[in-house]
Amino acid sequence: MPDGASAGLRPDLPHPVRAGEDLLFLDAISKEFPGVRALQGVSFDLRRGEVHAVCGENGAGKSTLMKIVSGVFAPTAGRIVYKGVERRFSSPLDAEALGIAIIHQELNLVPHLSVAENIYLAREPRRGFLVDRKALRTNAAACLARLGVAIDPDRPVRGLSVAQCQMVEIAKALSLNAEVLIMDEPTSSLTEQETRRLFKVIHDLKAAGVGIVYISHRLDEMAEIVDRVTVLRDGHHVATTDFAATTVDEIVARMVGRSLEEKFPERTSRPAGDCLLKVEGLARSGVFADVGFELRRGEILGFAGLMGSGRTEVARAIFGADPRDAGTVTLEGRRLDIRSPRDAIAAGLAYLSEDRKAQGLAIKMPVDANMTLANMEAVSNRFGLIDFAREAEVARRYVDLLNIRTPTIHQPVRLLSGGNQQKIIIGKWLFRKSRVLFFDEPTRGIDVGAKFAIYRIMDELAAEGIGVVLISSELPEILGMTDRVCVFHQGRIAGILETARTDQEEIMRYASGYGPAHSRH
Repeated sequence: MPDGASAGLRPDLPHPVRAGEDLLFLDAISKEFPGVRALQGVSFDLRRGEVHAVCGENGAGKSTLMKIVSGVFAPTAGRIVYKGVERRFSSPLDAEALGIAIIHQELNLVPHLSVAENIYLAREPRRGFLVDRKALRTNAAACLARLGVAIDPDRPVRGLSVAQCQMVEIAKALSLNAEVLIMDEPTSSLTEQETRRLFKVIHDLKAAGVGIVYISHRLDEMAEIVDRVTVLRDGHHVATTDFAATTVDEIVARMVGRSLEEKFPERTSRPAGDCLLKVEGLARSGVFADVGFELRRGEILGFAGLMGSGRTEVARAIFGADPRDAGTVTLEGRRLDIRSPRDAIAAGLAYLSEDRKAQGLAIKMPVDANMTLANMEAVSNRFGLIDFAREAEVARRYVDLLNIRTPTIHQPVRLLSGGNQQKIIIGKWLFRKSRVLFFDEPTRGIDVGAKFAIYRIMDELAAEGIGVVLISSELPEILGMTDRVCVFHQGRIAGILETARTDQEEIMRYASGYGPAHSRH
C-alpha cells in the first residue's frame, strides 16, 4: 500500500483526498468504436475505502468503462479526475504507475512463465542488472499467502486450472499496491471457499482506504462487500444507489429493463430415460481414481466439488482431451475407444470448455466459420472445399434457433458478448448432432438474461433425449438445473445425490469429505 493510504490522507497530492471522499470521478464519459457507440455520457465516482459495484448485461458498457479508467482505451469524450487532478492515461502502464490496477475478466497471463514471473511481469525485483530470483519468489509467495491459496510460485502457469489462474491474476493486482483496484468478474471461476478468502482480502483493502470497483454477474454475493451500485444499460447510466437501499430484483430490473421473476426456467416434465452414457473405473494417476457414474437419456447430471476435486479433469479425460490410465466409457451400449477429442466427437460426445475463448472458439474467425468447425465435412463439397453458401445457411439457422445477437454471420466472434459466444459453441455441437454434451461452467462471466437463455437451451436439449452434464462451481445453478448431482472430493465421487432431495449444505458436506464415501442415493 502506498505510504499514507491507510490513513486516508496523502499530503503529497495537489488536492489531498480524505477517506470517504471521491478518489476517482468520471464525468460524462463517451466511447465510440467504428459502427458502435459503447458508452454515452456516463458519469461515475469512487470513494476511498468503498466497494462500488457496476452492473449491467453483457454489452452494457461495464468493461469498456473500466478499460478507459485503466488506460486500455481513451475516451471519445468526457473527463477522468483522479485524486483531484484531471488525467488522460496513454496506456495501462501509465495508469498502474499512478495506482490504478485492473483484474481483467479474460485471463492475461504468459503460459510458459512461472507464477512468480507472471505476478511481477515487467516489475521484477533486481539486484544490479539481474533479476533477484529469491526476492521474486518470496514476494510472489506473500501475495499468494494473502489470498490463502497453495500455489507454488515456481510452477509454470500453463499447468494451472482456470480457477488457479484467476487467483494468480488477483495476486498480480495485489502486488501493485494500488489505490484503485478494478475487479472484473473476479469470482467467476472460484469456488465458494475461494470466494470467501477473496472477500476477506477485499474487507482488508477497504479498511486500508483502497477504492474498489467490483463488476460481477453474481448479484447475490454482493451484499457482503458492496457499498454502492451503479447500473448501466446499453451504454447509458441508469442509476446509482446505496446497495443497502435496493434489492437484487430491483438491480436486475434496471439492468434488463424488465422484471426477471425466475432465475431458472421451469424444467420440462419427462420420465427418467434409459442409460445413455456409462463410465466405470475411470482413473488417472494423481488426479482422479475409480470414477463411475451413469448419465440417463434426457437427464441433466451435475458435477459439483471444490477446486481441484477432479470435476473438469474427469470430463476432459472422457472427451479424450487428457489421458487416462484406466476405465471404460460406454455410449448407448457400445464401448468407446477414445484416444483424442476427434474420437469423442465422432462418437457423439461434445465438451464445452470452461475457457471458451482459448479452447471453444476461434475468436478471430467469424460466426459462420465457428458454427461449422466441428462438422466441416457437412459443409464441404466432394473435393474437400468449403461450400460457403451451405455454411452460411447453417449459421443463419442456428443464429435464429438460439437467438444469437450478432449484426451479421460474418462478425468476428471476439466482438460478441460472452453469452452470444457461448450460444455459438452450443450451436456448433448441435450441428454436429452430439448425443452427450458436457457443459463446463457454461454461465461463467455472462449476464442474468443470457444465463436464463443458456438454461432454457439445456432444458430443451434434455427434453429431446440428449444427455447433459453440467459442471458448475455455483451450487444454486446445480440445484436449479440438474436431476442428479455427482459430488467430487479429491479425485473421487463422494456421493451421487437426487437434486430434489438435497441442498447446498449436504452437497458441501460431501464436497468437503464429510459425507459417506461412495454413497449412492
